[in-house]
Amino acid sequence: MVIGLAGCATVPPYTGPSLPVSAQGVAGVYHRVEAGQTLWKISKLYAVDIDDILRLNHIAESSTIEIGQVLLIPNRLERQNIPIKSSGDDFIWPLRGRVIAGFGSTYRNLMNKGINIQASAGADILATRSGRVVFYARNFGNYGKTIIIDHGDGLRSVYSRISEIFVQPGESVQRGALVGRVGASIRDKNSYLHFEIRKGAMPQNPLFYLS
Repeated sequence: MVIGLAGCATVPPYTGPSLPVSAQGVAGVYHRVEAGQTLWKISKLYAVDIDDILRLNHIAESSTIEIGQVLLIPNRLERQNIPIKSSGDDFIWPLRGRVIAGFGSTYRNLMNKGINIQASAGADILATRSGRVVFYARNFGNYGKTIIIDHGDGLRSVYSRISEIFVQPGESVQRGALVGRVGASIRDKNSYLHFEIRKGAMPQNPLFYLS
């Protein structure tokens, strides 16, 4: 990979969307996305806000990044070697299943502020990252049983449509800990987990954080 200041370096080959023309001339380095990397992990190791990378590269909040995609990281002069292996601070999937509604899509006439992951009723739900339970509701409107975990760095994860909850408000949980089981709601009998990641009060696309 050839790396350098934007405008002075050759962009690595990529078969997907090209780097936006408006990004040319901005000082930074090019980073090509590799398998296992997330936009959050890339932004963290470069110490650049994830929203700045989205805006500069014209990535829609409802989209995803692809393996091989070239990103311009602003105001950085050296490419970082980003570990492929997961670290204890990374986000993990709260469960494995098919995403049946993506971030920003309309599902059941509601704007989706997270993703809906299809799973069998009673499937285990795991904490996506270590943190502390700061919200617990046995009936949170259309979302049913809901918990929120604060990860201590401005990020929170939300888990809704739970049939059983195994944590309490104020409890500290480790990444991968069992926090509940998948259920349904009165409004929608299908079994799936509604999962969100929020930065402050603002919902984020979870697929930017999940490998």
